[in-house]
Amino acid sequence: MAKSMFDNICEERLFANLFDKYSKSLHDFLYYKFGSHLNPEDKVQEAFIKLWDNCGKVSADKAKSFLFTVASNSVLNDIKHNKVVLNYQKLKPKDYTNETPEFIMEEEEYMQKYQNALAKLTEGQREAFLLNRIEGKRHKEIAELLGISVKGVEKRLYGALKSLRKEIEGI
Repeated sequence: MAKSMFDNICEERLFANLFDKYSKSLHDFLYYKFGSHLNPEDKVQEAFIKLWDNCGKVSADKAKSFLFTVASNSVLNDIKHNKVVLNYQKLKPKDYTNETPEFIMEEEEYMQKYQNALAKLTEGQREAFLLNRIEGKRHKEIAELLGISVKGVEKRLYGALKSLRKEIEGI
């Protein structure tokens, strides 16, 4: 049995004919079944893109079924996703902590002292300290970034630590 040229939907002419034949009915099906809020136009386009991607696997007589199944599943997946989003929005954020009010107040005071102490450091000390402690860079990496020797970095870091200890009691 010879294969006709209409069995190959990868051919542009046949694919265009399938689009012309089924796109309106597919859109109407999605619109009537699910409404317009889930963008039936987009789902029709996505279904035809999937058909084009799988044109070698889908025969012309199965194309309609393929399109309607893919489009319907796509809309159902969006509905499931929207349900997850709504359930997540219903969750109330945690409005309590296990920390005592005293701890929270001390933490805020400490952060204020820390910020003030950082502001009092020289620019070189602050830069080296933040690169080391916040970004986790090693002395050699900091030296390369700043264009100074490793000893220069060490001197800046030790000076910064000494100044911070002096400014913030209890470290």
